[in-house]
Amino acid sequence: MAAEKKMSTSRRNLLKSLLLQIAESMLEEEAREAEEEKMKYMEESCPALSIPGCMQDLQELCRKLHKQIDLVDEERYDMEIKVNKSNKEINDLKVMVQDLKGKFKKPALKKVRMSADAMLAALLGSKHKVSMDLRANLKQVKKEVKEEEKQTGDWRKNIEDKAGMDGRKKMFETEA
Repeated sequence: MAAEKKMSTSRRNLLKSLLLQIAESMLEEEAREAEEEKMKYMEESCPALSIPGCMQDLQELCRKLHKQIDLVDEERYDMEIKVNKSNKEINDLKVMVQDLKGKFKKPALKKVRMSADAMLAALLGSKHKVSMDLRANLKQVKKEVKEEEKQTGDWRKNIEDKAGMDGRKKMFETEA
């Protein structure tokens, strides 16, 4: 970090102003060159107009100018068609790019008839011997039948039996 010293603000502003001056002069030079090219082209393609004195020469000049106008219009029309076609192709390509970014078609998967053991062997290789018999790994659980249904009798009889010390003794003995 010691080798990288930060530039002071005054130095930065000075360099920025120099860059802006250089850019401004380059822009002015480009504009001047473009104007010179435009003038050169106009001199080459549009010669000085000499208006003839007689009527026939004037009509001939008008016909010649109309032919040139027709040629220029045809070229302009052709250029417009090319530009419109290019713009349409560009827009179509943009739409295609957006579709590809937004959506990805998942390929249709083929149905494969393969057991779980064969699938694991294919994935893990022949070195690993893994069994997919899930039922063998499960514990055996015995179901316990609850005895609540057995005690559904007359509730008054139960209370009379449990009344007094003998009844309490019986209650603790049966629960334990």
